[in-house]
Formats: sequence, C-alpha cells, structure tokens
Amino acid sequence: MKTQYLKKSLFCLIVLSITFSSNLYAQKWNPERLKESKEALNEMIKDSPKLQTFVDKSYGYVVFPRVTKAGIGIGGAAGTGIVFRNHLDVGSSSLKQASIGLQLGGEQYSEVIFFENKKAYDHFINGKLKFNAQVSAVAITAGASVDAAYNEGVAVFTRTKGGLMYQASIGGQHFKFRPKK
Repeated sequence: MKTQYLKKSLFCLIVLSITFSSNLYAQKWNPERLKESKEALNEMIKDSPKLQTFVDKSYGYVVFPRVTKAGIGIGGAAGTGIVFRNHLDVGSSSLKQASIGLQLGGEQYSEVIFFENKKAYDHFINGKLKFNAQVSAVAITAGASVDAAYNEGVAVFTRTKGGLMYQASIGGQHFKFRPKK
C-alpha cells in the first residue's frame, strides 16, 4: 500500500515539475496560444451562450485555454493564457496555484476571468489580483445556465477538459501579466 502511494506521489511531483517548468518556457509570446485561447472561449460560449454577455460587456478578460492541475494531499496547477482588452490581445499571463488538503488526481481545465471595470483590470495587470479559497468559479458544462455575477469586479468561469479531479472552487491562484511586444 505504501509503495503504491509513493508511486502516485512521485508521479504527481513529476507532472507538477513538468507543468511548472513548461510554464516558465511558455512565458514568451506564442501565437498558437492566442488561437487556443480563442477556441477555448468559443467552446465555453457554445456550452453556455449567456457567457457572451460577459465577453461583450466586460472591461477586459483573460483566457487560460489549458490549466493543468495535479495533487496528492499537496497539489498545484499552472497555465498560460492571453489577456484581452476591447477584444484585442494585449498581453499574456501565467497562472500558478498551490493547494493543500484532501485531493487526489489530476485534471485539465480552461479558465476565463472577466473584469467588470478598469479598477479590476488594472488590479490584475499590476499583479495585485490573487484568489484565495473564498473565491469560487462557475463550472461551465454543456447546456449550463450562467447565473453568476461579478464579485469585487471579477467573474471566473471554468470548463473541465478531462481528468480524474473535479473542483469548481479555486484557491491560492497567483497571476503574472506580460504586455504584448
């Protein structure tokens, strides 16, 4: 039993190491990520058309097309995405998350964060936006109703892509913004 636990722990640590190191490499501007971000947002809108209202009325938003999360007791997640203002790509962002508690498995999901106003958007691009365990995300599923409102100028939506761990709650997320050059 201990051997199996150690193997799973080692596997998760390897996955996390690869995820975080590939995230460091991915910090340069990547046109493919722009395409992936637009596709991820379109998939979310297809599953829940009311999301289009957030796209149309938000001050800005960031799309993380693929966030990889894994954990056994201690976990982490990482992803890179594209920041939009007036529906134009203005930069990229990295997401890192650490968590501790009852967790086992791994998953990939897409995440979009909408900013209701300039204050919330500026808070994000200046590196001051951090999510704690109290912030929750609305999980998008096919045919789901999007009845979410902004909380302190921010609305968060996720869409599971696959894996063995499902969680609509997010916690301990940190972001880094890089303007497009």
